Amino acid sequence: MASVPIIVVGADTPAGRAIVNGLIGREGEVRAFVSDRDTAEVLREQGVKVAVGDLSDGSHVGGAALRTFGAVLVAAAATDGRELWFADSADDVYQGWAEGIRGAGVSRLIWVGDAPPAAIVAAAQDVVHVDADRPPRVIADEVVAADARAP
Repeated sequence: MASVPIIVVGADTPAGRAIVNGLIGREGEVRAFVSDRDTAEVLREQGVKVAVGDLSDGSHVGGAALRTFGAVLVAAAATDGRELWFADSADDVYQGWAEGIRGAGVSRLIWVGDAPPAAIVAAAQDVVHVDADRPPRVIADEVVAADARAP
């Protein structure tokens, strides 16, 4: 199933960058949603379609995810100290992501972080949890394997 589009939200985190690098070799479009313009330029040079914006704006995340089968949500992007204009807490960011992903019709969601919040679990038909308490390369390998197993 790896020939379908996938988006990585939080691709400008260490785990997110490793995940994108791991997904680039797959068949199918790889997209990234970031807030860091320098990372965006590097990803574009690698052939990734990139949306730059505020990760706390769920409608923009959803818009970037339109017509993708899968989304990888890197929870650390909501807690790493970046400016978030549309949310007061990480839980608000996750709620926005859930609404955006659900609105975009994403079928498979890969959550990278601690246990996914209820809103995230309810956002897609298939939710895979990848524990983020490991080195970025290990996380990326697990995400790439989960993407390859997509139904």
